[in-house]
Amino acid sequence: MALNKLYKMIFHFPPVRIKKIGINTCVYRPRRIDGSRSIEIGNNTSIGKYGWLSAIELYEDDRFSPLLRIGNDVYIGRYVCITCISKVHIADRCVLSEHVYIADSSHGLDPQAGPIMKQKLLHKGDVHIGEDTFIGYRACIMPGVTLGKHCVVGANSVVTRSFEDYSMVAGTPAKLIKKYCFQENEWISV
Repeated sequence: MALNKLYKMIFHFPPVRIKKIGINTCVYRPRRIDGSRSIEIGNNTSIGKYGWLSAIELYEDDRFSPLLRIGNDVYIGRYVCITCISKVHIADRCVLSEHVYIADSSHGLDPQAGPIMKQKLLHKGDVHIGEDTFIGYRACIMPGVTLGKHCVVGANSVVTRSFEDYSMVAGTPAKLIKKYCFQENEWISV
């Protein structure tokens, strides 16, 4: 156990200049972090290798005031991409599988405005992931989405709208498939 802790300290030391990073938190290398002054990560959180956290402060002459906040006891798998120009909040005890994508913005898509990568970023709504939520492999959480407490998002789902607490969603676009019933102590199909 002591060797594992020493290994983390030597090879996976916390990112520099990050706004806030909690104790016993590890952001594994290799990693990419943009806009570290606008990123907050809580205690006991793990972000897997090849993760990309991006709080975009400047893009094509537009200035933004982003805040990317990740809570306590969060597990995020490898190859995650989380990007914001306004706000993305991942609450405590969430689990994000590998290859998850979360964004609060998108590129303009006007065919007459030049190349897509040169068009302005458009804020389409903040993203909030509620406590104890699980997001499956390769799921995408799109701008403006709020997921309530203890939601479950199926693998390869594209979540384009918000869902209440204790919702299980899946598909492209994601649809409600089950709700947790406290009287029966089980997930019930809807």
